[in-house]
Amino acid sequence: MMLNNTNSSAEVRDYTCVRFYVSTVSFSVLLFFNLIINWTIVREQRLRSQARFVLVFHLLVSALVHLGMSSIFYYQIHLRAQPGHSACLAMITILISSASNILLTLTVMALDRYCAVCHPLRYSAACAAGHWPWLLGVLTWMVALVIPLGLLLQPDSHSGRDTYNGECGPEQLKKGKLQKVLFLGLCTLLILYSYVRILVEGRRLGVLNRRNRTACKTIALHGTQLAVYLIPNFVNFVLTILLNRTFIQRETKELSGVVIFAFFSLAQCVAPVVYGLRKEELMEQLSHRFPCCSRYLKSVLGWTVRANWPHHMHLETRERTSTAQTIISLDSTRVPEMEEETWPMPVRSSSHDLHSCQGDTDNA
Repeated sequence: MMLNNTNSSAEVRDYTCVRFYVSTVSFSVLLFFNLIINWTIVREQRLRSQARFVLVFHLLVSALVHLGMSSIFYYQIHLRAQPGHSACLAMITILISSASNILLTLTVMALDRYCAVCHPLRYSAACAAGHWPWLLGVLTWMVALVIPLGLLLQPDSHSGRDTYNGECGPEQLKKGKLQKVLFLGLCTLLILYSYVRILVEGRRLGVLNRRNRTACKTIALHGTQLAVYLIPNFVNFVLTILLNRTFIQRETKELSGVVIFAFFSLAQCVAPVVYGLRKEELMEQLSHRFPCCSRYLKSVLGWTVRANWPHHMHLETRERTSTAQTIISLDSTRVPEMEEETWPMPVRSSSHDLHSCQGDTDNA
């Protein structure tokens, strides 16, 4: 019996070590993307004045803070350290608030693209209103602090200092399960609503079709990215319920939790690819400021960003212009010759409108 307890304890400790290694590797990878992407956004006036790039900045910072604190948190568990009660509360607060801010930022990004696609005139007027995107990021951080502070202000939390035994482990993160599930559900509904409206509007405008693979791939990648962020949290909740009802063993739950944690960390590393590097303006500035890194990124990540690179955009523009000219030339025999001089203007206008409409959908 004693041997079984020792093996179980060692197995859980090995899983904690795996979480530490995964957090550290993910933090290192994301730190690289933070340095090159956020530096480019801050230094370029055209980028830091647009909400979608500012939200990418906040997303990367939130993910970096969460992974960095996760690495510290699981490292002290692996070392069996005994931090003070205040230090433990500080780590728990940073972990919960940073994770909440990631989900809030993703929700705001979806709502931002919804406003840009479905309400372009109002969105353009709002974009000229100063530094509101940066203030919006500060607001999301303040809202993200509500969950951990609400847990700390609960009546049973005041007696925590007396019952604290020096172990700051995963049990501290299990408080407020109902509040967390409600928060996840609300954000998920807002994100789904935004993307459904974007899809409906795109089909109404004729932008989303089988030939427009760029917009379809963008929406598919965004949906996959959001699923990797959201699904693991619901799976953890279901695993906890199954464990409490003795449908699964504790070892199964721990192993599943490690796999889910690895996927969650991977999602935060992939976030720069989906939300940052697919934006042609950002890739263009990265090519100017970090030519070496940009060259390697294009070769490694070409399958995701190829459709949005500037030279491909020029090729697509020329193809659409040629198509428009062909259609107009077929109809030109049906109009008087005096109107032939007015044809070039609609050609450019039609191409530009189609290009701008596709751009809004690609950035959705």
